[in-house]
Amino acid sequence: MDKLYKVGSLIYDADIYDSMNTSLADLSFYERWLPENKTARILELCCGTGRLTIPIAQKGYTITGVDNAPSMLKQARVKAEKAGAKIEFIEADIRTIDLPHTYDLIFIPFNSLHHLYKNEDLFMALQKVKKHLKTNGLFLLDCYNPNIQYIVAGETEKKQITQYITKDGRNVTIKQAMHYETKSQINRIEWHYFINGTFHSIQHLDMRMFYPQELDAYLQWNGFHIIHKFGGFDQQAFHDRSEKQIFICQLP
Repeated sequence: MDKLYKVGSLIYDADIYDSMNTSLADLSFYERWLPENKTARILELCCGTGRLTIPIAQKGYTITGVDNAPSMLKQARVKAEKAGAKIEFIEADIRTIDLPHTYDLIFIPFNSLHHLYKNEDLFMALQKVKKHLKTNGLFLLDCYNPNIQYIVAGETEKKQITQYITKDGRNVTIKQAMHYETKSQINRIEWHYFINGTFHSIQHLDMRMFYPQELDAYLQWNGFHIIHKFGGFDQQAFHDRSEKQIFICQLP
């Protein structure tokens, strides 16, 4: 029987998510690749609460955000309205999405690719990107470059990775433990949540690891031409110690 891989519900708590994920270090990178034509259509897959969607819309672009977590989309719509940004947010699974438009730019940011646990899941999502991408359109994505030393260290000890106060006043501490499954390439991550000084729950953040040559091949097998592969958002060349794998792709 297949094991159940998942992301815990508390991780999708919109206030906890937004309070933890405040960095916009990747925004300037994605803005750098926006079409010059403001009439272009842009599609963000796995948009979360609109962390990138909203500032891109504020630059005058027509952008659609897709996510399969209703709580995240509810927060995204509230934030967009407060920001005066007109954005269509759609609840959908990126493996089965079917939209009436094609797009000049499609991107999957913020390591979201790691929640496609099987090759079939990844290939289904990539085929949907192909279906919705215009001729000469760009497909961008970012994910981690697996760090074996980090994964091994995470299996030997539980350590605190963050502490913050949410907008609704909760003091959140997260301690992390990991166990890597070599057969499935799934890093079974446990986040131990302490809220207001009291243990709350263990939330799973399972992530499929994609190794560099493997992911290059998967993109090419699914019909994408890799124009650039970077190791960071400052667009340095990908190398052995790069933390990220960042792709700029196009259909040939």
